[in-house]
Amino acid sequence: MTTMTNTRSGLRILPALFALALGGAVIALTGHVQAAALHDAAHDVRHATGFPCH
Repeated sequence: MTTMTNTRSGLRILPALFALALGGAVIALTGHVQAAALHDAAHDVRHATGFPCH
């Protein structure tokens, strides 16, 4: 049974590690992009999804 327990705990940690890596990548990328480019990308997404922004 210990093998099954170790496997289950290993499966629980994978989503957490993925979320940590994804969050770190998002922070790193947005930290290095110019503010105008980030604003324009967010602005375009708002228009594409139908949300008014002005």
